[in-house]
Amino acid sequence: MSAIYTKCISAVDKFVPQKLQPLWQHPAGPKTIFFWAPAFKWGLVLAGVADLGRPAETISPPQTVALAATGVIWSRYSLVIIPKNYSLFSVNVFVGATQLYQLYRAVSYHMEQEKKTKTLAL
Repeated sequence: MSAIYTKCISAVDKFVPQKLQPLWQHPAGPKTIFFWAPAFKWGLVLAGVADLGRPAETISPPQTVALAATGVIWSRYSLVIIPKNYSLFSVNVFVGATQLYQLYRAVSYHMEQEKKTKTLAL
């Protein structure tokens, strides 16, 4: 697979405009996995944004905590690795933010349900 990828990149090299060469040649640019992994991870952000319309009772707190922790941890990691990967940083900030908001929704819903239960018990 890497031989095919290398040949494709070599073919595209000729067509990259001069203005885009710094991005193209960057250590975390499109020629490396450091570019493509964050690009595909935006799918998690899109899924998180789409889930904002879900009813709060269907949110899984353990899953949300895991995704939020992943976003926060990888955000930090992306700034200490060499080369610094700002694309990875940005996608993980958004993953963490969307999941922290989902967690807020889930916790608020459960607290409201407990309050209603206590009110009915009185």
